[in-house]
Amino acid sequence: MNAQAARLASFLVATLLTVGACGGSSGGGVTAQPPPPPPPPPPVGGITRTGVAVAVGPVTAFGSVVVNGITYDTSAADFTVDGQAATQANIAVGDMVLVIGTIDDDNSNAVAESVESDDIVEGPVSSVNTGTEIMVVLGQTVKFGGAIFDDNCPAILNDLLTVAAVEVHGQVMGDGTIDATRIECKNVLLEMEVTGIVSGLGVDTFMINDLVVNFTSAAIDNFPTPGVISDGNPVEVKGNSFVAGTDDLIATRVEFKGNRFGDNEGDHMEIEGFINGFVSELEFNVGITPVTTIPDTTIYEGGSVADLGDNLKVEVEGEFDDTGVLNANKVEIKQAKTVRLTAQVDSVSGNSFVMLGITVNTEQGITRFEDKTGMVGDSFNVGDINTDDYVEVRGQEIPAGSGQIFAEIVERDDFDTEAIIQGFIEANGVNRPLITVLGDTIETNGATIFRNDDESVIADADEFWGRIAAGSLIKAKGTEDMARPRTLIAEEIEIQVE
Repeated sequence: MNAQAARLASFLVATLLTVGACGGSSGGGVTAQPPPPPPPPPPVGGITRTGVAVAVGPVTAFGSVVVNGITYDTSAADFTVDGQAATQANIAVGDMVLVIGTIDDDNSNAVAESVESDDIVEGPVSSVNTGTEIMVVLGQTVKFGGAIFDDNCPAILNDLLTVAAVEVHGQVMGDGTIDATRIECKNVLLEMEVTGIVSGLGVDTFMINDLVVNFTSAAIDNFPTPGVISDGNPVEVKGNSFVAGTDDLIATRVEFKGNRFGDNEGDHMEIEGFINGFVSELEFNVGITPVTTIPDTTIYEGGSVADLGDNLKVEVEGEFDDTGVLNANKVEIKQAKTVRLTAQVDSVSGNSFVMLGITVNTEQGITRFEDKTGMVGDSFNVGDINTDDYVEVRGQEIPAGSGQIFAEIVERDDFDTEAIIQGFIEANGVNRPLITVLGDTIETNGATIFRNDDESVIADADEFWGRIAAGSLIKAKGTEDMARPRTLIAEEIEIQVE
């Protein structure tokens, strides 16, 4: 086990706290407390299921609560949101949750005893780049391309700068970047929150990524050594003001969020997140949860062992050993959300539907469904989609080259005539003034606006055509030509960065 994994093996941080080690500038003045001694190496195999289940991931559907493809009966569960007692109605699709309960060996009869939800950062937006789909909140870089935005958020994403605060749920990558799963916009900024790993510890400040936290007057809660903060500690910071003229957060409370589980040998866990601290295919972290795989035993889905590496999104299933390391029975490589479609639905059949002539496949418990029309409540799923519904889909082409989309996210919204295709240009798919994506023809004309990935206009059409080729990722907005199936008349086309 590497040094970082050994140090982190003594604790597991729930939901949003499955973060990787984060960077920051150096402080000074206080000597950081040494980490606990590393535990002995984990045994190989030999784990027996106890029936205890721990699941970490975004909510993909309701009925009960669906996390990582498993439906947990929540009829007797206790709910907490941001540390306060709550109900299931206070949790939305896309929220990161920690579910603790019981489950049978075959992943059936899953019953939740508790469901906890918390955001990873809450505060004002300091910058937005709609081209790269990145914004900065309290010094945290947030990728929002795969996020569900609530109805309070503005339709024009640059207007997020005018919102009092955003609450971000998501998973943290190895470089500290947050991959958002849900973003809620708030009209009033009451309290700012950020969760992450302490670095650059000084006399009265530390860093969480690019945010300086001043803890001079903060309550210091639940630390292993009372009142002593150390570099590498996972913490939740709350505050309500910045230092004048800076972006430094004045903390009112700093809470240690490690040591969540103690004696959990044999407990079953399913965790979704990003690999970081990758040493080899046998040893890596998902967030700060140390994982070991077992040659010829661990099953891989959605890819192979050769695909493993830092910043790869995975779902790992397995049992804890007596050192707190998760022994992986299965590693599922999660799909991307690079391809997007927005249009009216042409037809629906089973778990699939067609829009813009493209077949969209879904899977209950994997695809996240969100209804923004108010027609259906939390139980919205593919069975509620009707012909002519206006839907946005995010996912990727599977199988490769099939022209079909597996949907990670499906959102139904109020009717609009605008249609959007985002995808990769096919082989031989650039035939000015036509472009082919996913089997659909995108037709340009003298009125089409061409844009860079930062949304700036490319004034010279020749420059645009010279920059694209087969394999280029583009986003086209326009209207469907109802007289010519699978043809989009492009009002604008934007070159995208994958």
